[in-house]
Amino acid sequence: MKKIVVLTGAGMSAESGLKTFRDADGLWEEYPVQQVATHEGWEADPTLVTNFYNMLRKKCQGVQPNEGHRLVAALEDRYDVCVVTQNVDNLHEVAGSTHVIHLHGELMKVCSSKDPDDPRYQQLLTADNCEVEPGTRCGDGSLLRPFIVFFGEAVPNITIAAEECQKADIFIIIGTSLNVYPAAGLIHYVRPGVPVYLIDPKPVSAGANVKQILKGASEGMKELSEIL
Repeated sequence: MKKIVVLTGAGMSAESGLKTFRDADGLWEEYPVQQVATHEGWEADPTLVTNFYNMLRKKCQGVQPNEGHRLVAALEDRYDVCVVTQNVDNLHEVAGSTHVIHLHGELMKVCSSKDPDDPRYQQLLTADNCEVEPGTRCGDGSLLRPFIVFFGEAVPNITIAAEECQKADIFIIIGTSLNVYPAAGLIHYVRPGVPVYLIDPKPVSAGANVKQILKGASEGMKELSEIL
């Protein structure tokens, strides 16, 4: 069975109604990134950061996967599929994808602020219980923080993602401008000669061998599904 690796960015979830972080009216809203998405911001005001992610979780309630998410999940009928996502939502999982690597963390999880990667203290929140009371501590005594890779922090899953990309027989990129590193560098792990498809409404400079489909996630995946 051929292996497909799909790299997805904010454009993947935009059709589901989730704003991208970098748009003018994006998810950062009136909050400076430094306040809500850096380790320094967390250290300075953990209450503000906790409440910001509580707000984001509430905004995500009721958001459903789009046709693009469902078509990516449907590839599993014919291929061994690994999804590597820069998104912190769980829409790929809700759509039915079974092998998803989150590079930048998961909005519906919280973790230890002493060691975010210690699985013993990672908790999955539920839709009806998605708020964290500021000041809540986890089992190691540290404050419970969002399971989000803050700007400037290492991306723990990048090595696993790179190993998956090396095994790809087909590589698909959806809804990312390939500007955010280290995720943008994953394309360099794809073996020479492996077909690479990029779905995005805007042209992306990604190299001569990349076949670009200038459509949104859903329409682009419909076209690609027919090609495959």
